[in-house]
Amino acid sequence: MVSEFRFASSDEMGAGLLTGVEHRLRHDGIRLSIWEKYADRPLDKRVVVLAHGSATAGRESFDLQVPAHPSVSLMDFLARQGFDVFAPDMRGFGRSTLPETHLRTEQACADLAAVVDYVRDLRGVDQVHLIAWSWGTQYAGQLVMAQPHKVARYISYAQMHADSHDLQLRRGRLEAFRRAPYIRITEAGWKLRFYSLTPEEVNEPDVVDAFALAAAEGQPKSPTGPQVDLLTRLPLVDAAKMPVPVMLVHGQYDDVADLPGLWPFFAALPNPDKRYVVIPDAGHMMHLQLGHRRFQQAVAEFLVG
Repeated sequence: MVSEFRFASSDEMGAGLLTGVEHRLRHDGIRLSIWEKYADRPLDKRVVVLAHGSATAGRESFDLQVPAHPSVSLMDFLARQGFDVFAPDMRGFGRSTLPETHLRTEQACADLAAVVDYVRDLRGVDQVHLIAWSWGTQYAGQLVMAQPHKVARYISYAQMHADSHDLQLRRGRLEAFRRAPYIRITEAGWKLRFYSLTPEEVNEPDVVDAFALAAAEGQPKSPTGPQVDLLTRLPLVDAAKMPVPVMLVHGQYDDVADLPGLWPFFAALPNPDKRYVVIPDAGHMMHLQLGHRRFQQAVAEFLVG
């Protein structure tokens, strides 16, 4: 595992100077891209690693820049709270290597494990905080099961279960997902994700447009392997084998996460330091919707313990 190169850029963004750094990591014969954000200097800070979902890469997911709505960047929020924040692209996504074969959840878990080790060595910390979104809850959850000593606290948001509404709708496309390792999602297609089971008033059109454009440009083709795994292999994580403090969180309108489907998972978590949070005015794209500030506050409160 070697770091190939990195570059940095700084911008004055409202509440103070934030620095963005791109790292490139070689692991398992592939290249992984990692986007980092911090305020002032990166040393002596608590470290957060973000795990993206099944369709878009880390930077587009967690560091969306919308001039009229600067608060929607989760990375900027966490950096201003004093965290050193890393958003990797797993293989098949963004600026990382795009293999020609179907991506498996276990491969993403191995990529995330390599990123966590790289960050721990880079910053001289024993543990990181881990925040996972959507399909990211599956490969990040596997990492928590396998290497809990490296994770201080874990936040799983918009976690799906086998009977999730949106997964039921995707089942008719399973054979298409199996035929090709990637699919193209149009800019219009990216926008649909904001409105599934979610009222129009929960979304800001400027944010929806900015995300759709960033996703279409940054992810011209999306891996189908995660869809195959989600449709045929759930559950991929076992709550009883996750000993760290955990927060489960989802929006009130989320089409893959809901209380009936996730409460058994939450009940099986062995650590008594656990929380289940439902965010109003939010769906699956919670961190970019009207309820994003409530979500950010819940995240910050849990991470500081």
